[in-house]
Amino acid sequence: MDYDDSEKDGRRGLDAADPLPPDDWAGFGSMARAEALYAAQRPLVASIFRRSVPPQEVGDLVQETFRRVFSAKGHGAGLLDAPAAYLAAAARSILKNRARSGVRNLHALHHSYEEQDIAGPDPHAALEARDMIRRVEDAIARLAPATRDVFLLHRFDDLSYPEIARIKGMKVKRVEKHIAKALVAIRKARDAQS
Repeated sequence: MDYDDSEKDGRRGLDAADPLPPDDWAGFGSMARAEALYAAQRPLVASIFRRSVPPQEVGDLVQETFRRVFSAKGHGAGLLDAPAAYLAAAARSILKNRARSGVRNLHALHHSYEEQDIAGPDPHAALEARDMIRRVEDAIARLAPATRDVFLLHRFDDLSYPEIARIKGMKVKRVEKHIAKALVAIRKARDAQS
C-alpha cells in the first residue's frame, strides 16, 4: 500500500509510522483493535504499576487492567477517544482497590519453607534428642539401686524429699545426696558425645 501525498484533493497521505485514526479502525475486527491497543498502551500501563508494586506482579496487573477495560460495557467510544487516559484511570483504580484490600501488605504474611511451622521438625535435631534420651536412660540404669529409686520417686512420682525419706526410712539429707549424685550422673551422660 502506497501512502503518497495527493496533489489533487489537498490531503496529506499517511506514513507507515503514523497511528491509525479512530475512523480507520472501524474496518478491523475487535480482536485486531484490542491487540493494536494493547501493543501501543502496554508500556504506559506497566509504568504506572512499576512505581507501586513488586516487579513480579506488574505483568498480571497490566493484564487485569486490559481485561477490565475490554470487558466494560460501552468502552468503545471512551477508549477510542483517549485510550491512554482511559487505561491510566483503570490502572489507578486497580491500585486503589489493592491498597484498600491490603494486598500490598501480603508479603508480611509470607512464610518461608525454612520456618519450623512449615518445614516440620529438624530430623537431625530429632536424632540428637533421641540419642540424648538414650544416654540419660543408660545413666539412670547404671545408678546404684538406692540412688535410682530415690531419683525416680522424686522426678517421676513427684514426691517431696521428706516423703521419700519417710518411705525409704532415711534422713532428708541422705535423700538430697542421692538426688545430687543422680543429677551429676545424668548431666555427665547428657553432655557426653557418642
